[in-house]
Amino acid sequence: MQLLAKLRIDPFILGILTCVLVAALLPARGDAAGIVNWASKIAIGLLFLLYGARLKPREALEGLKQWKLHTSVLAVTFIAFPLIGLALRILTPSILPDDLYTGVLYLCLLPSTVQSSIAFTSIAKGNVAGAVVSASLSNLLGVFVTPLLVILLMNTTGQARVSASSILSIVVQLLLPFLLGQLLRTRMQVLMKHATVTKAVDRGSIFLVVYTAFSESMVEHIWHGISVLSLVTVAVVCAAMLAAVLALTIYASKLLGFDRGDRIVMIFCGSKKSLASGLPMASVLFAGHAVGLIVLPLMLFHQIQLMTCAWLSGRWGRQADAAAAKQDSPGEAVASDAA
Repeated sequence: MQLLAKLRIDPFILGILTCVLVAALLPARGDAAGIVNWASKIAIGLLFLLYGARLKPREALEGLKQWKLHTSVLAVTFIAFPLIGLALRILTPSILPDDLYTGVLYLCLLPSTVQSSIAFTSIAKGNVAGAVVSASLSNLLGVFVTPLLVILLMNTTGQARVSASSILSIVVQLLLPFLLGQLLRTRMQVLMKHATVTKAVDRGSIFLVVYTAFSESMVEHIWHGISVLSLVTVAVVCAAMLAAVLALTIYASKLLGFDRGDRIVMIFCGSKKSLASGLPMASVLFAGHAVGLIVLPLMLFHQIQLMTCAWLSGRWGRQADAAAAKQDSPGEAVASDAA
């Protein structure tokens, strides 16, 4: 740990890179893949159970009332992102091949992530209640909005279908554990006093998502048949797009007058795109097409957003801890001011 501190390497980012490496060398196959998928779902459910136990009912209600925050996040997710995707058409075909551009545009139409957005908000000491509502609302609306945007902006051969099971799975995996945590809040207070528990679940759930997603890409051979130049081009485009949206959310959240906690929510919930929602939707919306090529930009963007936001959340979390420690030591603060 001392060596990492001297090199200024965030252990969280190192953990994510380790998960990517393990998935590349030892991807989960067959029964193991099923076990890993279930482990990810359980970890996400446990994460929301702890969030429900952590939040006071009054705080959760306040999160629901923050319509300005939630509409801002939705505007970035379903308006700003698609406009950026359409603007990137100027890169085809000289810089970005048509098939890969289709994937870039598709990822721009997807809803935000849920578990990683909330986990990063928690790590950065942001407004977790607001993140729960914004991320969940984005995914619930995305089940309907994304297929409509695909029909309006892209050419597909398959019929875009929205099933009730998609909504039900979101409710069962996310909202029910959160509500259960609210009901068991008084009984879980002893457990919630241990910060290491929630910290382990925050980071552990992201590690599982990273390993599962990258492992699936290795098993499906998504990386095969793509030239190194094309891969680098897509990665650069994804990184530039993420940088543009991060800048947009940082500037817009300040312009809208959000406090620190809400700014963090808008940055993390607004800049994400969901791999968990994107993969199954692609298999339906692009039936008969090379789905692997279409979701390749999403896979790259997903990894870039996780590592970038891991660094940002860790940095902002440490800044919040330092500020809190300074407030808890008024004597030291006065001495520092006097000096």
